[in-house]
Amino acid sequence: MKKIAIFGAGGFGREVKTIIDEINKVKKQYDFVGFFDDGFQRGIINGFPVLGGVADINQLQEKFAIVIAIGDPKTKAKIHQIITNELIEYPNIIHPKAMISDDYVEIGIGNIITAGCIITCNIKIEDFVILNLMCTVGHDTTIKSYASFMPSVNISGEVIIHEKVYVGTGAKIINQLEIGQNTIVGAGAVVAKTLPENCTAVGIPAKTIKFHE
Repeated sequence: MKKIAIFGAGGFGREVKTIIDEINKVKKQYDFVGFFDDGFQRGIINGFPVLGGVADINQLQEKFAIVIAIGDPKTKAKIHQIITNELIEYPNIIHPKAMISDDYVEIGIGNIITAGCIITCNIKIEDFVILNLMCTVGHDTTIKSYASFMPSVNISGEVIIHEKVYVGTGAKIINQLEIGQNTIVGAGAVVAKTLPENCTAVGIPAKTIKFHE
């Protein structure tokens, strides 16, 4: 079994640990050893230790699997960039009750796909993407690295979502649209037209309310 730890000891990190448990019930794959998080002191969370932060990961002397369970896309990307230990690998953590088609679905590394998600056909998901509970991804969609989707997001077909996009709970993205990198889509929004990069959009239909770096 692979030794595995989660970077992120908050609520989502604890939820990801339960996904690892469900994976192991189907087939024992991982030996879960604890959490890493620079924002937490060493101690015990849900019966498992907080083992330190990024500096401690970089000092590991053996092969180790790390799951980056951080919802904020920019923070997630930064954590990945400063983990420099070449012994670290990033498995995809996919709940056994996620439905993923065998028809031309390409998934990179470090992704987290939770229970109830549906991924259809001809889809590309790059690296370190989070699809939280009951998200759906329609045909011919591309999701680029570090994007995060909160529960019950619906992505229609032929959508392109660029790096570090954050989509809030219950949002819907209509087909044949594009969302620029670093853009934030508010909870419950309905995206009915292409959104530029570095903006925040909310409402029904979603409208840009501000731009940011």
